[in-house]
Amino acid sequence: MARNADRSLNKTERLFALVLLLQNRPNLTSRDLAEHFSVSRRTIFRDLRTLTESGVPLTYAEDGGYEILEGYQLPPLMLSAREAATVLIGTEFTKLQPDRSLRADAETVTMKIRSVLPETVRQYIDTLQERTVLSPYNEVQSPAQASNEEEGLWFTLSEAVARQKGVKMTYYTLGRDEENVREVDPLGLVYYADHWNLIAFDHLRGDVRNFRLDGIRKLRVKFDSFKPPPGFDLKDFLRERGESPGNVRFVVRFAPGAYRWARGNIPADVEEERTLPDGRTEVAFQFENAPYIAKWLMRFGSDAEAIEPAPLRAQMRVHALAVAATYEDVPV
Repeated sequence: MARNADRSLNKTERLFALVLLLQNRPNLTSRDLAEHFSVSRRTIFRDLRTLTESGVPLTYAEDGGYEILEGYQLPPLMLSAREAATVLIGTEFTKLQPDRSLRADAETVTMKIRSVLPETVRQYIDTLQERTVLSPYNEVQSPAQASNEEEGLWFTLSEAVARQKGVKMTYYTLGRDEENVREVDPLGLVYYADHWNLIAFDHLRGDVRNFRLDGIRKLRVKFDSFKPPPGFDLKDFLRERGESPGNVRFVVRFAPGAYRWARGNIPADVEEERTLPDGRTEVAFQFENAPYIAKWLMRFGSDAEAIEPAPLRAQMRVHALAVAATYEDVPV
């Protein structure tokens, strides 16, 4: 269990955190709680007694561990300036999503949080937001300009994932330039560098597949429930996908400034990373979609050079020549 090691909590903070923890993760033992808060078991026993005396309905589960009886609610939520800043910056990231319903929900959450903050904290948050800019060169489209393709998809699919409800959708496959109807069992949602993906069992292919949300043209959640494939774990699946036999090994060299930005956006685990004598960084990673990598590398212009495999270099040359052809009539 991860320790709460970023900063020590005073008793009041620890009691509040203890209630939140037991409500979200019942059946924790005194040893679990002591490890989580980095305190002694004796301190935990004193804290539990304090909670009981203050009216928190604590009980000890039959299968071991403490829990809080269902129905107990904490007093209205109170956030410190630091916590409020963390939550509200999170909503600002959400407002960068292409799905307008996500942006609208994020705005509503922002207003609700601001409405319950003390004036001093609200002023602090307002100042922080005025001086914090996310993605300044990629303005989110206004509702009038944005496409309707992803409207509400994330929330609809998140409910289907949580409730284990099957989905019927019309899906566009870019590589084949075609649409077809798919019935899938949604198993999870994954966000890569610039888009959301649905991981689902595809009844057409008889296997777990990846679907980009921006490729979903129509969507309907079915009444039928499903059971995930035996032993399926989303994180294990993504890890195994990174080691799939269908993957290709890519080697790319980045200029120093470009690599600082690219490192967090490489759509796979980096296998090797080394600094070359000329200051460039060479990285190797496995991925299954060469056309995606080619288009992704075009963002870096001459600051990124594809080394392997040879077909990727050829594809990059085709893209570069196409760009050059656009400017053939420009005098040098």
